[in-house]
Amino acid sequence: LLRADLPNDIWRAAELEQARHGDHLTIAGMVICRQRPGTAKGHVFISLEDETGISNAFVPAATFEKHRLTLTQEKFLRIQGRVQKVDNVLSIYALDIQPLPTTATITTHSHDFH
Repeated sequence: LLRADLPNDIWRAAELEQARHGDHLTIAGMVICRQRPGTAKGHVFISLEDETGISNAFVPAATFEKHRLTLTQEKFLRIQGRVQKVDNVLSIYALDIQPLPTTATITTHSHDFH
């Protein structure tokens, strides 16, 4: 619903397999899950869904504190970060997080575990 309005530099979830460990890139999508386990020392795990699949981001505690309201209240996010690819598991180490402005009225709820 939103792809046509997004900048061209945002990677689709299905394209992330082509990314290399350490690459800097941007992902965006609807927040489907926020996790902040008590054992994670304040770090947060975010899952975003776009039209091609799900992408996962790791948000270090300091970045979470800096973007707390955006991370906890926005339904759509744009996350810029560094690719972490270890043992065939790919996630984005979040460096910057912004709300993804939408003009469409979309009702959604994420699964949040705080």
